[in-house]
Amino acid sequence: MKPTLLILAAGMGSRYGSLKQMDGVGPSKEAILDYSVYDAIRAGFGKVVFVIRHSFEEDFKSVFSAERFGNKIEVEYVFQELDMLPEGYSIPEGREKPWGTNHAIMAASKAITTPFAAINADDFYGAEAFKVLADYLISMNGKKGEYAMVGYTLSNTLSDFGAVSRGVTTVDGNGYLDTMREIKEIVKVEAGAQYVNGKGEMEDLSVNSIVSMNFFGFTPDYFEYSDELFVAFLDETMKSGNLKSEYLIPTVVAELKKQGKAEMKVLSSDATWFGVTYKEDKPFVMQKIVDLIENGTYPQDLWK
Repeated sequence: MKPTLLILAAGMGSRYGSLKQMDGVGPSKEAILDYSVYDAIRAGFGKVVFVIRHSFEEDFKSVFSAERFGNKIEVEYVFQELDMLPEGYSIPEGREKPWGTNHAIMAASKAITTPFAAINADDFYGAEAFKVLADYLISMNGKKGEYAMVGYTLSNTLSDFGAVSRGVTTVDGNGYLDTMREIKEIVKVEAGAQYVNGKGEMEDLSVNSIVSMNFFGFTPDYFEYSDELFVAFLDETMKSGNLKSEYLIPTVVAELKKQGKAEMKVLSSDATWFGVTYKEDKPFVMQKIVDLIENGTYPQDLWK
């Protein structure tokens, strides 16, 4: 059994200003997700599933195909759209965007039958992180409710050019996730990091915090749980009238843990994370890629 890699690529990159999933950062115009697929193949993944939107389907498929990856991994595409709702529910007036990262995962339920990793298309996670999670997923074949995430240090995940959102975690004595809280608008400051709390005040956040970068590992039972909890999320959203509410992975994981249905192992890795949230991040990312090529981690031309 080889695990599956699920790449969440449906976001249009509103802050970045373009379809950043397809933006070349490597010497041969490789996108960040090219490096993720390359690392996944080396780590033992057997299939990659892309979550995309119908609005850019043709352009995306013309670039990210099985042929591009040397036919070394099976490729499938699924779609996340705003109208993907349970029977009896309709799009609230004024809602414009899909329902968040866990809604994107739900789109792949019919395409995945093995333990799987879920990642963002525009984040670089590092080869070692893929290997660590692949090994864990292979050991989980046939099991349920034993999930995992790769944890990163907050200081290594901040942008010099604007605010970011991170899943800030605490870990128990056995290495399992204790709590995970999605904190938005985290900014890098001279003293470390800060965010706007519920009172609208700037609050300090330890740069040594272990954070989730949406690099999760699940077994297929996660799809069923996601469907069930999505109904409750929609009911609460309709009741509150919050048109910007999102159905996020950390929210679902926290609820499953609370109900005693699942645990999440926090896997450590020395891999380097970096990403492109803003256009100003791109030169930094391109230099990081060059450095990794020079130290032998990647070839000059990834797919030749």
